[in-house]
Amino acid sequence: MREITQRQQILTHLQQKGSITSWEAITLFHATRLSGIIFALKKRGYPIVSTIESSGDKHYARYTLENSTK
Repeated sequence: MREITQRQQILTHLQQKGSITSWEAITLFHATRLSGIIFALKKRGYPIVSTIESSGDKHYARYTLENSTK
C-alpha cells in the first residue's frame, strides 16, 4: 500500500479548497514545515502565492493556488 505524502495532501487541499495556512496544515495533516512544502511545489511549477494576514496581533501567511491547468 502506498502512503500519501504530506506534499500530496497539501497539493490536493490547495486544488480543492484554494488556500491553506500553517495552522490548517498542522491540524489537518500534521505538517509543521508548510513553507518547505510550498517551496517544493513551486519548484515543480505550481503557481502558489503567499499573502500575509493578521488576526489581532498575530500575523501568518496564507498560501493560495492560482488558477492553472496543472
